[in-house]
Amino acid sequence: MLIPLKPGELLRLIPAVATGPQFTACSGDPRKLLQRVLISVIGGVIALLISQTLLFRSQAGPVFLVVGFVFLLYVLWGPILEAGRRNAVLRRYPAAAIFEGVVADQFRREVVENRREQANRQGRLELVENRRTWLCLELEDEDGYLGQIRFPLEKKHELIRRGMVVRCLVLSERKDFSRIGALSDGWLPQLKQWVGEYPYLLRPAFEELCLRRLG
Repeated sequence: MLIPLKPGELLRLIPAVATGPQFTACSGDPRKLLQRVLISVIGGVIALLISQTLLFRSQAGPVFLVVGFVFLLYVLWGPILEAGRRNAVLRRYPAAAIFEGVVADQFRREVVENRREQANRQGRLELVENRRTWLCLELEDEDGYLGQIRFPLEKKHELIRRGMVVRCLVLSERKDFSRIGALSDGWLPQLKQWVGEYPYLLRPAFEELCLRRLG
């Protein structure tokens, strides 16, 4: 079942500016956070040192001072910028609709989240992979298969079963939705549980909209 959104509803459900959950999702794991901190500190310190050197000698001094503060705040604006970019990908679609269907199938998949080289006991470099188990849900309705939602597996997801109702947004370049471009995160009303790799939607607003449109 696809229920097309009214004009403006998509932009209200997927904000242009990062929400709290989106900021958290884009902050990344401790490794990614450490990278941001290093970039912020190193870039900020270098720019501020240059600004102090040029402050009274060149008009570029104030510019480097501003650049330094921008770098120091990278830990904050980095996730905001990334969330805005991800939101913009779905906001650009001309057609969006509420989907209500069921979980047709589910399966697990090992996903390599990052790779790094590490020295072994013999001093030789070897490739180390960090893997994580993801759960994949295949969605369908009376018209057949729609698509797939994937996300890292957590203990709470053990309650998900085939046949459970799932709701999400469907995005398409075509008004007739003959070709699906993207799916948002999904809502499982029977479990009162959200699933998805990234929290695109303003979730309370989507739940309220589903109650009005689907009952």
